[in-house]
Parts: sequence; structure tokens; C-alpha cells
Amino acid sequence: MLVVLLHGIARTSRSMRPIKAAIRGAGYCTLNLDYPSRRHDLAGLADIVGQQLAAAGAWDAPKLHFVTHSMGGLVARQLLLGDRPTHARIGRVVMLAPPSAGSEVADFLAPLPPYRWLYGPAGQQLTTSHRSGIWRTSPDFELGIIAGATGWPYLLGNLLLPRPHDGRVSVERTRVDGMRDHLVVPATHSFIMRVPEVQRQVLHFIRHGGFAHRVDGPAEPRAATGPATDIQQ
Repeated sequence: MLVVLLHGIARTSRSMRPIKAAIRGAGYCTLNLDYPSRRHDLAGLADIVGQQLAAAGAWDAPKLHFVTHSMGGLVARQLLLGDRPTHARIGRVVMLAPPSAGSEVADFLAPLPPYRWLYGPAGQQLTTSHRSGIWRTSPDFELGIIAGATGWPYLLGNLLLPRPHDGRVSVERTRVDGMRDHLVVPATHSFIMRVPEVQRQVLHFIRHGGFAHRVDGPAEPRAATGPATDIQQ
């Protein structure tokens, strides 16, 4: 089984290294992608990611899971609900802090030239008013979403977002119709993928299709035997 990792907007694959290490340590192969998040809209980014998966042979994996952060979840959703290869065996998808229904922070910042320059076309699609086909389509894969509920130290988020929120997205706006499970953890938006409990929950969902809502339970056993590797891009 292969787990594809997708970072958020204006980030790189480096931001996903902590959770990549946890997934590899559990015995899974990983593909931690970089994509030009500031240069294209969501559809264009999904096309680029799809081409990267094809070049790596990832679409032919026996089972293909995804773990995403922030806007990476929207890119994955665009990709998986779009023209993915018919033979692809999509497994489970875990989205960390996805702005599924947009963000009031983006509403406030989107008209400003610095925001448009920094976040590009996709940044304009993070507002609460943006609705494309993927927002109206329920996923045909098993989807788990983990939302953060620690807004400090995001001053703007604390001023604009309804509570609870992670400083960038409210918990309510992370939800997706048709998702399999949803979990709220004490984490901030930018660093949710570094939280050990989040990493444990990601692995639990990949293994079982649901989160361990009793977070004080014992750690799950390793998912596979033998060494894990990365697929080279």
C-alpha cells in the first residue's frame, strides 16, 4: 500500500515530513509530493498532481491512500472526484484541517493585492463563497477529517472565525457531506501534522476506516512487516 502526502498552500513537502516519518515507521510506503500551490487554480493543481502520480507509477499501486494538509485536501478532492484513472484502487483519505467550505480569513484577505500575490489563483478559491463541482459532490472514497481547535496565536483568526477554530479554519467548515468520520483535536492549523496524537489517528483511520475517539487508548500495532520505502519522483 502507498500513502500519498499533499502539503498546503504556500508550503512544500518539507512541512509533511513529520507525518511522513510516522507513516513510514508504521510500515507504509510514502510519496511526499511537491506541487506549485501558488501558480494555478485547484483544477490545474489537481492535473499536475495527477501527472506526478502517473510518472511515479502510483496509480498502479494495489491500494492508494492520501494524507493531506489544509488546501492539499481540496487538491486531492478535485483529483479524486475528477478524471482519475478508472483502474486506480483508491483506499482511504485523511484530510488535516481542510478548508472544505472555505474560510472567513480568506474572505477578508482575498481582495488584498498582497494576498493575491502570495496565494495565487487557488487562494481565491478558499473563500466561503466559492463553490465548484467538487464542493457539491460527496466523496466516493472513505474520508476522515481531523480539525484543529487551538486558535492561538492567530490574531486575525481569533477576530474573524467562529469558535472552535484552528486559527485559519473553523471546525464546522472542515466538514464534508459523506465523510466517514470527523475528529477535533487541540492543534493549530499550521502545525497539526506534527502532533503525535494526530499522527496516531491518521494511522488508525488508514487501518480501520475510522478514528479512535478514545484518545487515551493504547497505540495501534504496526500495519505491515518489512521495511518501508519512499517512491522516488
